[in-house]
Amino acid sequence: MMASDEELKKTRIVEARSRNISHNVRCTECGSQSIEDSQADVAILLRKLIRDEVRAGKTDKEIYKKLEEDFGESVLYVPRFDLQTAALWLSPFLVAGTAAGAWAYRRYRQKTNVHIMALNLVRGVPLTPTEKETMLDLLKPPPSPGRR
Repeated sequence: MMASDEELKKTRIVEARSRNISHNVRCTECGSQSIEDSQADVAILLRKLIRDEVRAGKTDKEIYKKLEEDFGESVLYVPRFDLQTAALWLSPFLVAGTAAGAWAYRRYRQKTNVHIMALNLVRGVPLTPTEKETMLDLLKPPPSPGRR
């Protein structure tokens, strides 16, 4: 009875590891499903391959590496971080940083332009219509909360 309990436990572990790996592998035929959720022939074959590899004692890392070598990096839902994928991983931060930098520069330039316009007024240099409009907008007091 002990031997069958051990075998049953081992089978459950193999099954759990296989399913875990299968959830992280994209079906090459469907593309939008994991091989665990897909019923495509290739998904069924890949699930069997993974199960066989787990039974053979391979680590999860070795199995992922073999799948990546055989089917390409796109088969994995979580691609590894390396020099080739760094731009993809970092692009949201680069875009946000660029946008923040552009916003800060425009704010700085706007303030600088106001100072230059004020100096020009003191010196007697006439303002352009756009500069006049900007100055009037800046000098207009904000509406008081009590008035309507």
